[in-house]
Amino acid sequence: MSENNKAILKTANAAIAQGNYEGFLPFCTDDTKWTFVGDKTLNGKEAVRQYMAETYIEPPKFRVAHFIAEGDFVTALGDITLKDAAGKAVHYSYCDVWRFRDDKMVELRAFVIKTEVKDI
Repeated sequence: MSENNKAILKTANAAIAQGNYEGFLPFCTDDTKWTFVGDKTLNGKEAVRQYMAETYIEPPKFRVAHFIAEGDFVTALGDITLKDAAGKAVHYSYCDVWRFRDDKMVELRAFVIKTEVKDI
C-alpha cells in the first residue's frame, strides 16, 4: 500500500509541475484537508483549487529529496520555488506529510520554511 501511495503522490506532483492543477485534484478526496502548520488550513477540493489558482501564478519548481512511505502515510522532503505576485522567485524548504484513504490524498500537514536561493 505505501509504495502505491508513493507512486500516486509522484504522479500528482508531476501534474502540478506541468501546471495541470485540475489534473492534480482527482488524486484528492472531496473532503481533503490541507494544514499549513502555523499558517492556514484548507478544507475541501474547492479550497485547494482556489489556493493553487492564487499561489501557483506559474508552475512551481520543486525537488523532492526523499519520499518516506509507511502504511497510509507518505512524507515528502524537498525544496520548492514559487513566483510571487511581482514575479519574484521565492524559495522554501518543506516537509509534507500526506495521509491517504482509498488511494487518494485525504490530508496534508505541510511544514514550510522560507529559505535562501536553492538550485532546483
